[in-house]
Amino acid sequence: MLAHPVSNFLQHSAALCDAVLRLRGQALAQELGRIAREVLASPAGYYLPVDEQAGEGGAPVSGLVQEVRFEHQLFGRFVVSGRDNYSALDEQHLASLASLAGSVLQVHSLAQRSTHAYVQVEAQLQHQSQILDQMHESVLTMDLNGFITSWNKGAERLFGYSAVEAVGRNILFLYDDEDTGFRDAFLEQGGRLMEVRRKKKNGEVFWASLSLSPLCDINDRSIGLIAYLTDITERKLAEERIHHLAYYDALTGLPNRSLLTKLVDQALTVAQRSKLQGCVLFIDLNRFKLINDTLGRHAGDELLREAARRFRSVLRDQDLVARLGGDEFAVGLFDISQHYEASMVAHKLLTALSAPFLIDGHDLRVGGSIGISVYPQDGADAETLLRLADIAMYRAKQQGDADGDHVAFYSQDMNQGMQERMRIETGLRHALGNGQLLLHYQPKFSISSGKIIGAEALVRWHHPERGLVPPAEFIPLAEATGLVVQVGEWVLEAACAQAQKWKEAGLPPIRLAVNVSAREFTSALPGRVTETLKRYGLEPSWLELEITESTLMHNIDRVIGIMDRITALGVTLSLDDFGTGYSSLSYLKRFPIDTLKIDRSFTTGIPSDANDCAIASTIISIAQQLKHKVIAEGVETVEQLAFLKSSGCDEVQGYLFSQPLPAAQFEQALRDNWQPAQADKAA
Repeated sequence: MLAHPVSNFLQHSAALCDAVLRLRGQALAQELGRIAREVLASPAGYYLPVDEQAGEGGAPVSGLVQEVRFEHQLFGRFVVSGRDNYSALDEQHLASLASLAGSVLQVHSLAQRSTHAYVQVEAQLQHQSQILDQMHESVLTMDLNGFITSWNKGAERLFGYSAVEAVGRNILFLYDDEDTGFRDAFLEQGGRLMEVRRKKKNGEVFWASLSLSPLCDINDRSIGLIAYLTDITERKLAEERIHHLAYYDALTGLPNRSLLTKLVDQALTVAQRSKLQGCVLFIDLNRFKLINDTLGRHAGDELLREAARRFRSVLRDQDLVARLGGDEFAVGLFDISQHYEASMVAHKLLTALSAPFLIDGHDLRVGGSIGISVYPQDGADAETLLRLADIAMYRAKQQGDADGDHVAFYSQDMNQGMQERMRIETGLRHALGNGQLLLHYQPKFSISSGKIIGAEALVRWHHPERGLVPPAEFIPLAEATGLVVQVGEWVLEAACAQAQKWKEAGLPPIRLAVNVSAREFTSALPGRVTETLKRYGLEPSWLELEITESTLMHNIDRVIGIMDRITALGVTLSLDDFGTGYSSLSYLKRFPIDTLKIDRSFTTGIPSDANDCAIASTIISIAQQLKHKVIAEGVETVEQLAFLKSSGCDEVQGYLFSQPLPAAQFEQALRDNWQPAQADKAA
């Protein structure tokens, strides 16, 4: 049985495709000729490529010839012969075979060209990759979202990450924790040269020079960035060393005069905008030249280093301190509201020098003279302030003791004020330890009954020469110097001691109100109150603590915690000067207070000033809504009392009823249940 013609043609077609894929040159021509002979059952048949001549004798006359082409490209021709006659079907078979051969040869030719082109591109890419890997510079690419797409050998050497570890990760993993400007630096400033901090695989942070260029596709659309990085850590360190040499004192490590001048001028600009005062202190060490000449330069250098360390230790972080040269230093203070604060700092600096310097087995003592100039009164730039502070320092040397330890302002008026404040501060310290402080008690009255229901303990200073010193002279200074804490401790102790005497004398319990400053209002306060009450055998009902709004506005949760501990003892809290501070009404409901006190600044205008009346009425209304009592201070007229009574105020204190009284007079008033005639008239 003969094979089916279609089946034979498919077999021959597969053989032709296989031959084109596997064979080349003469072997391919011979195989194609064989296939042609089989298809037409001819004893002779050839395939002649286009660049070869026909076989011997040329194309046979009695045979068939068919060109092998695809579109306009000629690949060769089939030539078959050896039979007497060829039919039209034979011609059709040969034409189909030639068409198939042309199509396959065309596809194969395209594939060869593509393969060749791919090999060339691959070779070019490999060549470029070798160039990139041989570069010392680190080169990497990333997409528009910062994800790394390539990573050369230079990047591996610089960062320590292999390409496998880096490609696909976001560039942020190379950033130092302090460097977070990814969008600005990498995506919006392509092409810009910048210096950045980067982090290696081992955690080491280094400086790098970074250059960015856009990465574009074949249509010139941006698809990412090319980053070039070079390690410049050594150069940066060298620059820092040069900068340090230019602006810092090599011996002490403090800023030198050049840097101080720059920083002072910058600080003065800020002070001008903030309407703050500024001061420059010029410090000259006493007895330094004698020590340096006697013990040598090494001992002198050690003394200067230790003096610099002591100065830095007593100053705040925002204060400037510099060594100007020799034994001269300078300090810049700019976050101050009053110039007299500079004299307090100056005495702290002198105190820091008072302890002996132990150097090379020697017990050395030096002092200092300090001159102070003030911005803006004395000058508006660093050089002027330094020059005037230097003049004031020489004035201080002349006015000081045998060793010249003294402080002087450039302004004589400021010197007088400083001397007066120092005199008061010294006297107050002496008063605390020598029984010169005493308490007066201003009675508090119930409006409804007109009877004494308590008193506010007010500190007084009985000076042996000046008599009673007004509180306005020493209380602000005590707050500025921190002495207010010691004064407050004394007041609490003295008030409880007096209450014990009244209790033992059989007087009924009254609440003694003691003012507590913001400096005293710490976590140690509840414990101190507990110990004091226990020591004098007093019930908590004898004591009330008055705190101001300013005390409440720092760390609200901590303050409320302290207040809760105090009220848990049974001691009541009063909010003094209400309405003059900055407390939020949203916090007021959280404070465990018993009484709101209307400040005398609002009471004074009642009832003639509509604003004062409105404020006082509002405070009373708020207190009533929050279930607090209200007391008004500074009540001096019957009209004020009448208004407060009609508004619902609970208690009053002021000169209409009584001025602050010494303990004995207050005790007598309490025994008599004193009720002035004015109160009767108002009631």
